[in-house]
Amino acid sequence: MGLSLRLVPPPIRLNDLPSPRWDHVFRLSDDTGLLEHARNAIARREHGYCVDDVSRGLLVASREPRPGPDLVRLAERYLAFLTHAQGADGGFRNRLSYDRRWLDEPSFGDWWGRAMWGLGTAAARGPSAWIRREAANAFRQGVACRSTWPRAMAFAGLGAAEVLRADPHDRAAADLLGDAATAIGTPGPDPEWIWPEPELTYANPALPEVIISAGDLLGDEGLLTDGLRMLTWLCRMQENDGHLSTVPVGGWRPGVPRHRYDQQPIEAAATADACATAAAVTGDDGWDAPLFQAIAWFFGDNDTGTVMSDSETGGCYDGLKANGPNVNQGAESTLALVSTLQHARTLASRSATRPSGGLA
Repeated sequence: MGLSLRLVPPPIRLNDLPSPRWDHVFRLSDDTGLLEHARNAIARREHGYCVDDVSRGLLVASREPRPGPDLVRLAERYLAFLTHAQGADGGFRNRLSYDRRWLDEPSFGDWWGRAMWGLGTAAARGPSAWIRREAANAFRQGVACRSTWPRAMAFAGLGAAEVLRADPHDRAAADLLGDAATAIGTPGPDPEWIWPEPELTYANPALPEVIISAGDLLGDEGLLTDGLRMLTWLCRMQENDGHLSTVPVGGWRPGVPRHRYDQQPIEAAATADACATAAAVTGDDGWDAPLFQAIAWFFGDNDTGTVMSDSETGGCYDGLKANGPNVNQGAESTLALVSTLQHARTLASRSATRPSGGLA
């Protein structure tokens, strides 16, 4: 069905892509945090805020190499939100209503992992010295905690990897990263389904990414090989007729025909993250091809030929359906676009320095 609906997009060139834009992120942000949902491009205040998205906001803001004063203030606001959400035991609440009432208690679900990822990134790369210090304090408060959920551990492990890249002697971060890799597991022997889980669900690229990072930073060649093998297999699974076709809502499992929709922008962004990490760790520019597929997914090289970014608002549509996009532009999707355009900017710069070859 996807192939029959697909429109062929014009050729996509790295140098023609826009720079990361923060317009819609600012539109969804206020003096409390980052509103989760939007109707079209208008923030839906009734749905409030969540740690998941604020963590993503802090992470992506901390990746900006030259943030302006407004973006630095936004990072400060997101960091304050996360420190307010953190409990004494290192866990995190997730949902805050628009009238500033927490709707849950601190715990260790995916939001804990994403908070640790955002805090670790801010501790390593935050836009000011005091943000790095405060993020490090909050990261240390949660670094001894563990979750029973593999993806929560994967997200937290990616935060630990950021801390370790900044300080290779941080023993607590190394322990968390190692435990994250253990929680995920290793590839199986069946070449048709090497994934360490019985199905592909969500945020799948984060799993091999954290194993790759653990193998690299902990000096474990076996782990590194396992992570690269998992990511190679996943990229092949997600390739459809030469373009990225991400694992959709509902997932894929062996022996069952793969459905193609509803694809989420966060899955394309996670693919870009993992391929960029693999390229950085191995120095192998072969990873640029699946990275470019993840970038191009946002600009129409996908199963329906749909451009997922809104050039007027700077936002990103919430999902790719069989008949086109879900036109709502929430925080998760927009940050996925910004994050992926950060990789596009880096890839364009790197490709321009190569003597020959590279991507268009």
